[in-house]
Amino acid sequence: MADNKKPNPNPNPNELNIELPEEISEGTYSNLAIITHSPSEFVIDFVRMMPGVPKAKVKSRIILTPQHAKRLMKALIDNVKKFESMHGEIKDIDAMGIPMNLGPNAQA
Repeated sequence: MADNKKPNPNPNPNELNIELPEEISEGTYSNLAIITHSPSEFVIDFVRMMPGVPKAKVKSRIILTPQHAKRLMKALIDNVKKFESMHGEIKDIDAMGIPMNLGPNAQA
């Protein structure tokens, strides 16, 4: 009897095939992130502020579960450490005296 199993196109079951559409691949520049949360989700609004312009628009909003927000935080910490080991310490914007607290549970 012939084996009619189809070959697994993804031999590693832990590997994820991710598609990046062209319109998303260009990215969106943001120089401010506003983070708010509820018991069930974290909301990160990415904003582009321009010098001398008092109004800014949210360019992208990402909504995460608390578990995914924590995983993102750990991944960012790991990647910042790797970046700094290759390129030197990133200057902390808080040390420059720029206020970044935007409300009771919103921070950038």
